[in-house]
Amino acid sequence: MTALWIAHVNVTDAEAYGRYAKEAGPAIAAHGGVFLARGSRYQQLEGTEKTRNVVARFPSFDAAVACYHSPEYQAALVHAQGAAERDLVIVEESEPSAK
Repeated sequence: MTALWIAHVNVTDAEAYGRYAKEAGPAIAAHGGVFLARGSRYQQLEGTEKTRNVVARFPSFDAAVACYHSPEYQAALVHAQGAAERDLVIVEESEPSAK
């Protein structure tokens, strides 16, 4: 089963967060992650709004978790700390229901 990485972000330091994004992209790709949405148009319907929303699909739940804990991603994450308010969740995709 594939998994989604869903992040909701308020960037507070664009320069530092840019360094994070530059390094995080290759780390995510190395674990089979593909971006489905990254900073695109959105409409907040419930909850607390964050101005940047990112969704990436991974080949499996374990691949998504491994990516987060990988040395490459953790090195990128250092740049995001203090440069953004982030919520990140990994969600395993459900099988499509039969019609």
